Amino acid sequence: MHYRLIIEYDGSDFHGWQVQSGARTVQGTLEDALARLLGHPARAAAAGRTDAGVHASGQVVCFHSQRELPLATVRRALNALTPQDLAIRAVDAVPDDFDPRRAARRRRYVYRIWNRPELSPFWRRYAWHIPWTLDLEAMRRGAAPIVGEHDFTSFRASGCDALHPVRRVLRSDLERRGALVIYSIEATAFLRHMVRNIIGTLVELGSGRRSIDVARLLAARDRMLAAATAPAHGLCLEEICYDERERSDEGGTSDA
Repeated sequence: MHYRLIIEYDGSDFHGWQVQSGARTVQGTLEDALARLLGHPARAAAAGRTDAGVHASGQVVCFHSQRELPLATVRRALNALTPQDLAIRAVDAVPDDFDPRRAARRRRYVYRIWNRPELSPFWRRYAWHIPWTLDLEAMRRGAAPIVGEHDFTSFRASGCDALHPVRRVLRSDLERRGALVIYSIEATAFLRHMVRNIIGTLVELGSGRRSIDVARLLAARDRMLAAATAPAHGLCLEEICYDERERSDEGGTSDA
């Protein structure tokens, strides 16, 4: 059997998705639970790797099992075997050749900023605290040129192992909900630290610290011209889309 999971996790106490020796990771934690449930090792393959401190509410993961178990049993058992900062939202069966990364058509990330003088004890783990007032319209003007197909070298981490820096962004917008400033970005794929580097630049714009023409910044293809990388804890992988009928933020296929 080849199973697909939709999972969410609080990335605060994980050292990212990928298994690392001596570090607590999402993949390692999930694979430990799978081995206990299935009675044999199973590799958990994700739609996308998240860095240390980054959260997810719609991560998609697949694994092969030598045993055929009811979907409801898999979900209940894994939720009992995993810690409180990781949860399985949905389970379904997929073809053996389904690859959650290669089959994905779109991915959506959200970055949250807590924008008021006082730190929020409720949002401190999930939003970047910016105590000064941000100019949302300036940030929106900066976010607009991100949409489209571009070379994102200017927003690419130095250690990125992607074969090329061209990505197609379908959505890049901001909204304010009370003290929260929320940036949503959807693309066919992302480069390492791409979203956090974009956010760092948009915050520079919103703070009035310097004038940045984002279209020219993209064309320059120079990471040194963009702002510093925003903190990881404000970022959340919200959704993976495979086609118009499957969206990971809608709970996936029912296991009822």
